[in-house]
Amino acid sequence: MSRFRILLRQIWTIARRDFVATVFTPTFLIFLLAPVVMGSFGAIGGLGANAASKGAEAKTRIMAIVDPARSADVAAIDQRLRRLYRQSEEAPPMLETVAPAADPAAQARALFDDTRVDVVAVLYGPLTTPHLLYTPTSLRSADYLALLAEDVVRADRSGIAPLSTPTRTVIPRTAPSLRGASASAFFAVFGLFFLTLLLAGQVVSGVAEERGNKVIEVLAAAVPLESVFFGKLLGTFGVAVLFLLFWGTLISQASMLMPPNFAAGLAGLTPALGLPVFTALFFAYFTMAYMLLGAVFLGVGAQAASVREIQLLSLPITLIQVAMFGLGAVAVSKPDSWLSTFAAIFPLSSPYYMAGRAAQSDSLGIHLLALLWQALWVAIFIAVGVRAFRRGVLQSGSGTFRWKRRRAAHNAVDTTVS
Repeated sequence: MSRFRILLRQIWTIARRDFVATVFTPTFLIFLLAPVVMGSFGAIGGLGANAASKGAEAKTRIMAIVDPARSADVAAIDQRLRRLYRQSEEAPPMLETVAPAADPAAQARALFDDTRVDVVAVLYGPLTTPHLLYTPTSLRSADYLALLAEDVVRADRSGIAPLSTPTRTVIPRTAPSLRGASASAFFAVFGLFFLTLLLAGQVVSGVAEERGNKVIEVLAAAVPLESVFFGKLLGTFGVAVLFLLFWGTLISQASMLMPPNFAAGLAGLTPALGLPVFTALFFAYFTMAYMLLGAVFLGVGAQAASVREIQLLSLPITLIQVAMFGLGAVAVSKPDSWLSTFAAIFPLSSPYYMAGRAAQSDSLGIHLLALLWQALWVAIFIAVGVRAFRRGVLQSGSGTFRWKRRRAAHNAVDTTVS
């Protein structure tokens, strides 16, 4: 059996061992259902915030002090203007009209002191020259009242009935839109960030735990450390793929239960390369992002000797992931800048940016180069982690790479022979 086949067999053995040790445990179910717990907390918080927001919105008002004979015209124009706002858009607060008192200016100021409702803007005076009062954060509501007064005056001169009857025709797009491509790019960057944040951290705890109980030293005595590190990385990646398959299957089957607005929003995500190619590239860049971060975390976690040290390492690890997400998100918004070039070259941010680029550009050649570049850095990170572990933990000499040790041994033999 060749040395390469022996190396592959060793890597496969370590990967299978870690995969089985992780998956065939009761705690794996907790890990698999972690998004349910996270989603539940998010849903509870979102429902609470939504209820509080809607409760405040229900009591928010904009007021118009107009003659009772004009209140019907003002209400009709208000209803016409509100047709421009969709449910997903923030419409102005509810309008109420009140009859003017002896002093409309004082009446308008007194409305802000009403404890039953939250008045944010008031219009009073002639509609041709209205006066507007508003709170510091309600300029938009004041602008709406000004537009309302303008349209009422225009309706007086031309009539309230519409002067034109439009014919609307929906034109489906045959090519991806710039907006859809940009949304797909951000979705890709955020998706990689979320998945690596959720899945890549398990590499640290696994290697640190085995270092603490001396298992990794036993493995290092049986097979080369390079095989141990790469095998453990592949084993945890297999767990991540199983996680993706489980949730991907559930989400694909639950797509029919999605609200129409949500389904329409997903349909607006139109990557430039097409959905099948983009999906394949997204998985490829997820693989590289996981391998790169996993290789770094593997080397860092191998230096931790206790759970306390792992907890101390979790903060900088999370900060690295957030920084890479921020760099990738900004870079995809500026595709022709020096920042995008840096994000494509820097190994830890390269998968994030290139996944976003796959949604914005239909060029395929650059993705092959990017994947090869990232695979090279995976090997470099593993080699550096092995050297640091051999030198700092096993304390087996200087930790030089194997080819350097072979060259030194060869030189020693030549010197002896001569």
